[in-house]
Amino acid sequence: MSAGSPLRVVLVDDHALCRSGLSDLLHHRTQISVVAALGDPNQVSAVLREQKPDLVVLDLRMPSTDGLTLLRRLRAEGIETPALILTMSDAEADLGAALRAGVRGYLLKDMEPEEIVSAIERAARGELIVAPAMTLKLAQMLQGGGKGNDRRDLLGSLTERERQILDHLARGASNKAIARTLDISHDTVKLHVRHILSKLNLSSRVEAAVFAVEARAREGHDGGAGR
Repeated sequence: MSAGSPLRVVLVDDHALCRSGLSDLLHHRTQISVVAALGDPNQVSAVLREQKPDLVVLDLRMPSTDGLTLLRRLRAEGIETPALILTMSDAEADLGAALRAGVRGYLLKDMEPEEIVSAIERAARGELIVAPAMTLKLAQMLQGGGKGNDRRDLLGSLTERERQILDHLARGASNKAIARTLDISHDTVKLHVRHILSKLNLSSRVEAAVFAVEARAREGHDGGAGR
């Protein structure tokens, strides 16, 4: 994606009404170009190879497959297009499975249309996005997966540099991109990421990114409560 060019998005949903409705919504955003809207998951691989979009938006439940199975198949084929799940499911298990699969975001179809469009745009630009209605379940998942510590307190154990890197992880940035932005070596970034995972009792950079998103949402909620 070159500077100033529209973000290129592919939509995958077996419901024609959902596809056309979302396409119409995104069409009015000059920053986004829907290069394909597909109802057949079997067409996705070829389209992604040809179009090379910035993001693929996947329905979670489709008759012939599900979005996460499709995503794993794409990854096995070497297709690394960032993916976002757009679904009706607010189940904690589905959220957890999606995050473990490495999705860029998890949105609910009952969100306000403008919220969905904005979230897709942000995800295409590299942020990790979770539906606001899922943040509590996300927090419960993170707390339940810990080693007896409250990670909200553990956030204070990070150095300023580690917090900077955690913020970049929340935006979906790669180690190389973080190294360029912060003007440090790739190996230094990897070392910081290992320290972050250790201090927060996390097992992957995806969990770290999710933790950062949840912490940011919680800070925003706490700040709003005081006004």
